[in-house]
Amino acid sequence: MNEVELLPFGETAVLIEFGRGIDPETHRKVKALTNYLDRQPFPGLIEYVSAFSSVTISYDPVKVRCFQRSHGWPETASYQTVTALLEEIIAKLEQGREEQPRQVRVPVCYGSEFGPDLAFVAEHNGCTEQEVIDIHSGGQYLVYMLGFAPGFPYLGGMSEKIAAPRRQTPRMEIPAGSVGIAGLQTGVYPIATPGGWQLIGRTPLDLFCPDKQPPTLLQAGDLITFYPISPAEYAQHKGEGK
Repeated sequence: MNEVELLPFGETAVLIEFGRGIDPETHRKVKALTNYLDRQPFPGLIEYVSAFSSVTISYDPVKVRCFQRSHGWPETASYQTVTALLEEIIAKLEQGREEQPRQVRVPVCYGSEFGPDLAFVAEHNGCTEQEVIDIHSGGQYLVYMLGFAPGFPYLGGMSEKIAAPRRQTPRMEIPAGSVGIAGLQTGVYPIATPGGWQLIGRTPLDLFCPDKQPPTLLQAGDLITFYPISPAEYAQHKGEGK
């Protein structure tokens, strides 16, 4: 974590950049910091938002000022105190042990009405629909971040052999559970929403359950594998989930 950059982000937030682009090692650093903050939040922490290679941290300047007074810190700008605390935390993380990621298997019914763009993805890459299924379900994907919609996982690690561009005209509504491809990424729509990804299948799992804690099935840092199921198995999964 020697090349970490801390920057002001508005009046009461800090942007911590661990690098650029989509990279597993950079994301490991992001996840190490957020795991630490979950266990040991610093005084004044309101929330954090993690992304592919950065973490944005919001803080309460009043609580930070109280911390300064109670611990004998100089009453400088809250931003300076927060960055000093974060630098201490990051230094500790360099010496900490790496946590093992959670592994999640996700069933997918590929093709037909569940994946109306499977044929396009196959044709675009000069392969068969079954080859697309085999390649997609044969990979392991890292959840880099959640966004766009509640619980929508941005997954890295997909083979370039099945990469495909977004649709020129987005659909007005995509069914919940739809598995799509956009460029070199794959993802799962957790709720019915507009979208432009190429749909190759659908999972019966509920990725967003607002009544549960946590409300999302997947979390940043998880390792995902997809496995094919039949329409009958899809219906059975859905029936068991009621």
